[in-house]
Amino acid sequence: MGSTVHIYIVIFLYGIVTGSFLNVCIYRIPRKEDIVKRSSHCMSCGTKLAWKDLIPLFSFLYLKGSCRYCGAKLSWQYPIVELVNGILYVLIFIVKGINLISAIYCLFVSALLVLSIIDWRSFEIPATINGFILVLGVIRLFLDIAHWQEYVLGFFSVSLFLFVIYQISGGRAIGGGDVKLMAAGGLVLGWRHTLLAFFIGCLLGSIVHLMRMKISKVDHVLALGPYLSAGFLISMLAGENFLDWYFNVLL
Repeated sequence: MGSTVHIYIVIFLYGIVTGSFLNVCIYRIPRKEDIVKRSSHCMSCGTKLAWKDLIPLFSFLYLKGSCRYCGAKLSWQYPIVELVNGILYVLIFIVKGINLISAIYCLFVSALLVLSIIDWRSFEIPATINGFILVLGVIRLFLDIAHWQEYVLGFFSVSLFLFVIYQISGGRAIGGGDVKLMAAGGLVLGWRHTLLAFFIGCLLGSIVHLMRMKISKVDHVLALGPYLSAGFLISMLAGENFLDWYFNVLL
């Protein structure tokens, strides 16, 4: 029991460290900035940050959410993304077990977190994030090559339908990034979980966006990426129970 707890602590630490890098991606990818070579710096004064300024969660709390050098207030996005990513990593390993597949799912969820925030702000899903998810999907396919049909069908199960809508509407009804996300994500989870993820994502998007339109008078334009990402996450963690119930009881 004790060793398992220690493992989850290590996983959580990996999660928050990765979350720190996700914040870099969220800020720099839309601006076409290098996410590897350029040193971390304060967004207000430009000062290069020391290692003690980059400790996930703890640096933000110790500095009370301000830059050490110029005193500028830092966004709460930084600790929230780090904490959420760490919690999700632990949750995935608890539900899916301590194995390589769980590690792939963790990277998948991190990518979904990045694209969700970027899409929410800019209504655009970066091609680099979808490309990264596609690579994860190829790895997942080869790790279960005996059931390759599951993943290939997952690639096309929703994306082909969305691609037709994209072509007919000229991109007005659905974004190209959403089509690619469902293709790449489908290769990671397989067709059954992808269909469920799409259903959950559309349901969440409809409910939440209608509420936002009524309460805050937001525009009719919908950033679908965050809702599709939520669908993938829910389907990944809880979809197996629902699918077993659906196929065994209702069919």
